[in-house]
Amino acid sequence: MKVLHVTPTYVPAWRYGGPIRSVHGLCKALAAQGVSVDVATTTVDGPATLEVPVDRPVELDGVKVRYFHSPFLRRLYWSPGLAGFVRDHLAEYDLVHLHSIYLWPTGFAARAARSRRLPYVLSPRGMLVDELIRRRNRWLKTAWINFFERRNLREAAMVHFTSEMEAADAARLGVEWRAHCIVPNGVDVESDPPPARNPAPLQNPFGGEPYVIFLGRLTWKKGLDRLIAAITQVAGARLLLVGNDEDGYAQTLGKLIAREGVAERVKFAGPVTGAAKDELLRRAALLVLPSYSENFGNVVLEAMSEGCPVVVTREVGAAPIVEQSGAGLVADGEPSVLAAAIQRLLGDPGLRSRMGLRGRDTVKASYAWPAIAAQMKAQYEALLRARK
Repeated sequence: MKVLHVTPTYVPAWRYGGPIRSVHGLCKALAAQGVSVDVATTTVDGPATLEVPVDRPVELDGVKVRYFHSPFLRRLYWSPGLAGFVRDHLAEYDLVHLHSIYLWPTGFAARAARSRRLPYVLSPRGMLVDELIRRRNRWLKTAWINFFERRNLREAAMVHFTSEMEAADAARLGVEWRAHCIVPNGVDVESDPPPARNPAPLQNPFGGEPYVIFLGRLTWKKGLDRLIAAITQVAGARLLLVGNDEDGYAQTLGKLIAREGVAERVKFAGPVTGAAKDELLRRAALLVLPSYSENFGNVVLEAMSEGCPVVVTREVGAAPIVEQSGAGLVADGEPSVLAAAIQRLLGDPGLRSRMGLRGRDTVKASYAWPAIAAQMKAQYEALLRARK
């Protein structure tokens, strides 16, 4: 089976957060299971351009990645090189998997696949949420859905959602599809936790005192305003904010932190990746993801895999996993309710330890990338069988 994945951005454009990690995680796990996986993407990295070869494919974890420049209309990720590759090589593939909507690469590839009667899977990646559309470019995105995405979704062989919540959000917008699947994101899991190491300053940000961690892009949709309001209601609680600043939102948060009088208890760490990120999660008392809207929430699984208990709001797609596994608490987003959940875990080390173990066992058993890729591979195979 040969599958082409088309995505506006790809590793190493880490600034784009969870979607980047989840798309590459899926692709490399599919490749490990014998699927021939190619990726077509752009070199866009925010205002910068990725320093990657564009004259030849790049091998990443068994995945063949082709990068193409976006010379103009970069906010739409327009790329004539990518268009040429898709036109010239689409017939070589059995299936196309598109990641994201509203952006030129996936819309172009959907039209090209339809013209060749090639089946395609479309993953909206959390972009079909009414509140997000209303908050950002409402009229433009509504028009784009009506003129382009409705057909792209309706004529997809399969629409892929990462959670029941994401599917329900899309249905509320009134879009239609012929078939859909729920395949969650996964996480890389180590067979055993690594041995304890002497903590570096970043890994021990509050001098050894317990701390609450948020990990993700710093943006309004993550609900950081209500997390900071909750922290003010938990005496002595320390909060570490880890992630890339999006649209200058850190400045807004800084003003809120100063106004609430908790500047000495809240620290910004900036973006942290790899082993350093894992170490921060391992040392944290708990992770909080207080999002207003979250189609899945990869960081929830990342924290669980490191034995870190979690508190999430009900708007997080992974909330049912937390609830069913007992790996943490699911709370309403109202700051006093969120504060009570944080206080409960901070005040009970034994409960935190039990939740951490449950989370790690759950991820290892059900959400490691090989298991998730097997689910997606089965969906691909079913689509191809149906065409025979």
